[in-house]
Amino acid sequence: MLGQYLNALREQGPLIHCITNTVTMNDCANALLAVGGSPIMADDPDEVAEIAALAGGVVLNIGTLRRQNLNAFYGAGREAARRGIPVVLDPVGAGASRLRTETARGLWKELPLASIRCNLSELRALLGEGGGTRGVDAAPEDLAASASLRERAAQIGALARRAQTVVAVTGEVDFVSDGARTFAIRGGHPLMARVTGTGCMLTAVTGAFLAASPQQPLEAAAAAVCAMGLCGARAHRRLLEETGREGTGSYRVLLMDELACLTGGELDGGEDIEIFERAD
Repeated sequence: MLGQYLNALREQGPLIHCITNTVTMNDCANALLAVGGSPIMADDPDEVAEIAALAGGVVLNIGTLRRQNLNAFYGAGREAARRGIPVVLDPVGAGASRLRTETARGLWKELPLASIRCNLSELRALLGEGGGTRGVDAAPEDLAASASLRERAAQIGALARRAQTVVAVTGEVDFVSDGARTFAIRGGHPLMARVTGTGCMLTAVTGAFLAASPQQPLEAAAAAVCAMGLCGARAHRRLLEETGREGTGSYRVLLMDELACLTGGELDGGEDIEIFERAD
């Protein structure tokens, strides 16, 4: 029952320290507020350790990576690790450039991450499996639907064991795994891929769910993925009902509305999502 993790988040209202993509920073902050968290976007190296010490969770997103950000990533991540505060990494575009790949790998190797939220190409690049991305999107071969659900779940589980943390890998089907158990989640809507920032929003929301339930990182991350997928599906249905068109601007607003209105009971009901579990 995943609704309890949303209820815990709403009850606790954790402060989430985000060093995130400047393109999507506003949407990440609003998504956190919508689900019940409290965002703070602080990226100056001179203050990140102090801010991280106050937070319930830290989110590191390398979407608009600059070398001057590196001290901020490590400063916040190390302080969070020292205090046992969950850290979520979004290795945006890992595999697209040497700087992105080396930065993502360095953060993964040094910090005790609570979760990695990414697409399959980024995870493979992070773990040194080669390949690449299409900019910040998954490579075409990793988007192919040729692998069965069971085969893909086994692949993600193996990658999670190598990563030694919970991985939340999003795509046509989303997978959340800690290497021992893997959830395959069908939900959302393809229109989400045409709105910039939905992945970054999910990463921030995942940080909030983990901050509220740090002892159950697999279930908390799965709840975050299900919440975003459920709201994505509902937002599309409302979009067609209210406008009869697939306008991406209107869809973005409705997605935020759905996140704000979602309840734990609705997340448990989950009529717009399917969850399959595999144990390795």
